[in-house]
Amino acid sequence: MLGSPRDKVIQYSGRINPAKNKQMNTHPNYDIIVIGGGPAGSTVAALAAEQGHRVLLLEREAEPNFKIGESLIPATYWTFKRLGILEKLRASHFPQKYSVQFYSRSGKASSPFYFFQTNPHESAITWQVLRSEFDEMLLDNAKEKGVEVQRGISVREVLFEGDTATGVVTQDTSRTRQTLNATVIVDSTGQRSLIGRQLNLNTTEPNLKMASLFTHYEGGHRDDGIDEGATLILHTEEKDSWFWSIPLPYDRTSIGVVGEIDYLLQNRRDANGRFDAQKIFTEELAKCPPLQQRLEGAKQLFPIHTTKDFSYRASRIAGNNWVLVGDAFGFLDPVYSTGLFLALKSGEMAADAIIEAFHKDDFSEAQLGSFGPAFVDGMEAFRKLVYAFYTKEFSFARFLSQYPEHQGGIVDILSGDVFRKDVTHIFPAMAEMCPFPPEVPLN
Repeated sequence: MLGSPRDKVIQYSGRINPAKNKQMNTHPNYDIIVIGGGPAGSTVAALAAEQGHRVLLLEREAEPNFKIGESLIPATYWTFKRLGILEKLRASHFPQKYSVQFYSRSGKASSPFYFFQTNPHESAITWQVLRSEFDEMLLDNAKEKGVEVQRGISVREVLFEGDTATGVVTQDTSRTRQTLNATVIVDSTGQRSLIGRQLNLNTTEPNLKMASLFTHYEGGHRDDGIDEGATLILHTEEKDSWFWSIPLPYDRTSIGVVGEIDYLLQNRRDANGRFDAQKIFTEELAKCPPLQQRLEGAKQLFPIHTTKDFSYRASRIAGNNWVLVGDAFGFLDPVYSTGLFLALKSGEMAADAIIEAFHKDDFSEAQLGSFGPAFVDGMEAFRKLVYAFYTKEFSFARFLSQYPEHQGGIVDILSGDVFRKDVTHIFPAMAEMCPFPPEVPLN
């Protein structure tokens, strides 16, 4: 909705050549512009709009599309409760998830890590989701709370005056460009990381440069009862790669393999520098007999997709009048399905910081980034467990046989209770079996 003529307008900054565009328009002021309509962006937008703020959300995709990252962890429950979408999730056809289960390189399955072992609350049950439907559910919820959502609009640049964010330059499908200004700019652009790249903030985790190949299957074996919706993590025979298996609606299963990029892709290029993703996927599947058995008779639904799963983090989570949420701030290896949780939680925490900023009339980096240290502490707990997983000599079964008192701590982390409980007590003992990298504080 357009505002009144009293609304402040920032004119075209001159950074983009109007001769290259059909038209250059201006729009009135918003309280908040959110760039990107994924779970992080939808969350921060919905919670801010609920408090009466004028929020514009810009999503570059005109229609919902396929995305990877389909598994929720239990702690998402609390953000869903604030968003008011628990009933919609309960009424959905998304499979319920009670646990995660690991398979060793020998093909032996661990006992399932049931989330209700440490949490008798209904929040111990979560869901496996189709991202196109799930993301649309969150966007619809944001609209219901008053967010103005515009699809098919890409943001070409975030505008700054000095070190203060002032607005964005957008482009629609007809290549028409506009400048829009707002008090707060929220970057929820995922691994595009628009502000992170613009300000050169991102640092890649040197020991977690992974790649993944993935697809969906129809059919295949699922376990019975509450184990039907479990996420399975299966090592290959030499532990050079691992597979995920995530049950979805429509009798689909998301299957992906993850390994170091040099092992999985670079060293398998042909003389012309190309690699055959399907061939690599099939070769790795042959090294994982338990998953082969589960997929016997199943039908692969689309060609193998490939992506880099480089873990990275920005050196700052906010600045004057801008905030990063979700993958725009950082990405952590997919092994524990933390992506959606960290997106939702960062959106929730950022929304609280932004709402408080409007109450205080303080849009400084210190205020907008006030949630950063607590959020990074939570990420750090997941990060250490990721390093344990990738240490070939480390075994969760051996660790728990030696330290059975830490079973609850591991379940707490796998459940996502890193912001509600102190889970750090497990790491001194774990450090005796695997090396941990130094922690990286925010600047």
